[in-house]
Amino acid sequence: MCGIVGYIGNSDVVEILVNGLNTLKYRGYDSAGVALFDENKIKVYKAVGKLENLKDKLSTVKSEIKNPFMGIGHIRWATHGKANEVNAHPHTSTTSDIVIVHNGIIENFKELREELIKKGCVFKSETDTEVVAHLISEEYKNTKNLKEAVKNALPQLKGAYALCIMSINEPDNIVCVRKNAPLIIGVGENENIIASDIPAIISLTSNIIYLNDDEIAVVKKDSVSIENLDGTIIPCKIVKMFVETDAISKMGYKHYMLKEIHEQPNIVRNLLNGRIIDVNSSVELPEIKISKDTLKNLSKVQIIACGTSLHAGQIGKYLIEDFAGVSVEVEPASEYIYRKNTTDENSLVIAISQSGETADTITAVKQAKGKGAYIVVITNRPDSNITRYADSVLNVNAGIEVSVAATKSYTAQLLTLYLFAIYLAEIKGENLDKLSDLKRELLSIPTKMEEILTTEGDIEKKSEQLSKYKNFVYIGRGVNLPTAMEGALKLKEISYINANAYPAGELKHGPIALLDENMPVVSVLIPGHISYDKTISNCEEAKARNAKLITVTSSNDEKLSKLFDVIIKIPEVSDILSPLLSVIPFQLLAYHISNFLGKDVDQPRNLAKSVTVE
Repeated sequence: MCGIVGYIGNSDVVEILVNGLNTLKYRGYDSAGVALFDENKIKVYKAVGKLENLKDKLSTVKSEIKNPFMGIGHIRWATHGKANEVNAHPHTSTTSDIVIVHNGIIENFKELREELIKKGCVFKSETDTEVVAHLISEEYKNTKNLKEAVKNALPQLKGAYALCIMSINEPDNIVCVRKNAPLIIGVGENENIIASDIPAIISLTSNIIYLNDDEIAVVKKDSVSIENLDGTIIPCKIVKMFVETDAISKMGYKHYMLKEIHEQPNIVRNLLNGRIIDVNSSVELPEIKISKDTLKNLSKVQIIACGTSLHAGQIGKYLIEDFAGVSVEVEPASEYIYRKNTTDENSLVIAISQSGETADTITAVKQAKGKGAYIVVITNRPDSNITRYADSVLNVNAGIEVSVAATKSYTAQLLTLYLFAIYLAEIKGENLDKLSDLKRELLSIPTKMEEILTTEGDIEKKSEQLSKYKNFVYIGRGVNLPTAMEGALKLKEISYINANAYPAGELKHGPIALLDENMPVVSVLIPGHISYDKTISNCEEAKARNAKLITVTSSNDEKLSKLFDVIIKIPEVSDILSPLLSVIPFQLLAYHISNFLGKDVDQPRNLAKSVTVE
């Protein structure tokens, strides 16, 4: 992990590699490097920390770089070995005849390392990646052909990888291959570019080739050829990709995260368009290819996801059970894949992944697919790896999300789950009398989101007051509990403040021991549900322990001002739809607290946008 760029052509190689890596910074990284094929030599330059450090190094060695015509670059998010220059990519073989960049994890690298050391290979780094360079170099001794050497090396690797490889003996091509990690090729005029994601390519070309697992591409300046491991030639299928440049621009906002928070009303509005034609008509989801008879007879749904997507899934459980009356299990994909579960041919598995490249979720989907389950994928990237295993794909259409902390993709996932839950309920004939009212209120959500965003200045002031605290407790009940969990996650992700979420009723079963004047308690309070009064009681218990109380609420109860130190109001909304609104103040709180503390909002330490390893 975490970002790859390769280029061969007549343009400025250094500029293209660095610019490409710059567009992938949102994926998270701790070091960067490039390898340049220049004057019959491969020259490697690396730097720890921000990409600017690599740029500075390249500027100081400018006289060394004559006329490179191809190269590979990488930004690394450490999985093996500390973040230092030695462990940064690219990595070379003992004799430096092979140089590679790699995303993923080689699970059997220790065994391979021992074998290669016995053969005389000299290792410089602590990484799993370096074994691949040595392994390909050893195979090259026999084949004298880079593509064949790569093909012979791959069966010896266990794990996930996207690889770009150059050989000092083959100055006219880059070989690349992928397995369970994203890699695409951009096809241009007398130039081609390889990358792990579209933003690195779109400035050069909109013609994209998506590599499949175990496909090896030989990329030359004027051609691309692809074959699988047994040598079968694979036709190059070029897809025209259209991406608005606004998606990777801050559009005047200080950070991408803030821009993406403000994009949410329009994203929700666009998702509703064409799906709710009329409140008295059924929800339109033509993307669902599973027959209505199959859906009607469902007895169980399983939702698998990770991180923020898991919180969306936990709300999805409430929605599907409430609207459609179907039992739903929600589980982290990282747990699902390591236990015996009850998934079978009568199960519907909903997998949620913003990037569509989340390794744990992809593995879980493969397992569920292998047991005959129906698969619905909810993703922001319909071109991603996970969609290959889906019976139906629901594209949340949030656009490229640059900030590592998910905001707009989360609300888009949430709305998609609302639409699916209503769709399923209508097929099953459940709760038809209240679905029209729900759809009517859903149509008002974008305007109410905009209303919340107009209060950002007030939330910013309150964030400044709260930025002095080192720990937070978030609480909620029912459908609002996942929102509390998402609020806590956002705060800890980008401000590095310890924030933990609990069911409000569990506060007195242990966590209450933490409470004092230095531990704020943040609650979600939405009238209209039996849990409202119970949650107020939990807040009173916290107040009795001198905790500072903050709430996000739609209530107009004047009594709340006597109990709470900080009140953030949202428009009136029914309890079941409130997660679409109540999450926005939590996003803004996290953003402004992080900003006041001077943190790197868009690229928080240790985090990656796409977690492509298990």
